[in-house]
Amino acid sequence: MVTEVVIVGAGPCGLFQVFELGLLGIKAHLVDSLKAPGGQCTELYPDKPIYDIPALPVCGAQELVDRLLQQITPFGAEFHLGEEVVGVQRQADGRRFRVETSAGTVFDTGAVIIAGGVGSFQPRRLVVDGVEPLEGACVHYRVKRAEDFHDKDLLILGGGDSALDWTLDFAGKAASVTLVHRRAEFRAAPASVARMKELAAAGRIAFREGVVQGVEAADGRLAGAVVKCNDGTLHRVSCNQLLAFFGLHPKLGPIAEWGLALEKKALVVDTEKFQTSEPGIFAVGDVNTYPGKKKLILSGFHEAALAAFGVQAWLYPEKKQFLQYTTTSPVMQKRLGVG
Repeated sequence: MVTEVVIVGAGPCGLFQVFELGLLGIKAHLVDSLKAPGGQCTELYPDKPIYDIPALPVCGAQELVDRLLQQITPFGAEFHLGEEVVGVQRQADGRRFRVETSAGTVFDTGAVIIAGGVGSFQPRRLVVDGVEPLEGACVHYRVKRAEDFHDKDLLILGGGDSALDWTLDFAGKAASVTLVHRRAEFRAAPASVARMKELAAAGRIAFREGVVQGVEAADGRLAGAVVKCNDGTLHRVSCNQLLAFFGLHPKLGPIAEWGLALEKKALVVDTEKFQTSEPGIFAVGDVNTYPGKKKLILSGFHEAALAAFGVQAWLYPEKKQFLQYTTTSPVMQKRLGVG
């Protein structure tokens, strides 16, 4: 299969990369190991509100993915979902690559853009006796549908943004909410922590500083959990749904074997065109690193714009580059289908 660009990863940055390439008249195929576009947004927190997307005061994670998919419709990108890129090899001419997936799909491509987020990932699990049979039904590591947890007695574990965000979101919607964190310090936004403490002081939620030592089940359903508080006391929490947010095990997977320069499990790139140590292979989003790197979707969008120009220069070195604007360029408007 011959193409100009293969994008590895169909999360927000990979999707926006299609748009930026499309504006320059460059076609792309996307490969993602997940069964649907959206990356972490779709897989881990589709209902989570996002507040730092320009011009959108608030946007659900899945809503953001849906909007990006709508935005790239004019460019006809082809998706290869449920496939993992297992090999990237530079061809004899030095300018093209052979890219192979776990499903046997083979691409002959002029450039590769890695937009794989943190790579393949698995949530860190709650490790106590009796949890495994409850996972998926009563014990969860992500929220797919927030309404499934309304009117439930919730036990939420963790001290990061996900734990605090869902604690605040479910306060007043769930029958009860208890937050348990192993220490007094949190990794979440200070404003979220302050709001959580206000709700706890008002009796609208409960907060316990400690760790879960065990769970109780009745007829195959979660009935409660035993929390060992940091003062040594044991406290039973009645709950029928448990949400554990202990973070992810990020793994680059096969990407780590491609011979690209790495720094702390991230791909080293330049900040002119976001090219890796291998010419013709680029990286955008959480998978890359450079001085001053900030892991924000907004930053990934900026990186995708510059990477598109880098890819264009790599594919067509003889072509002069011009910065055009969608508001005034007839060529770009035609590509967008609005001209």
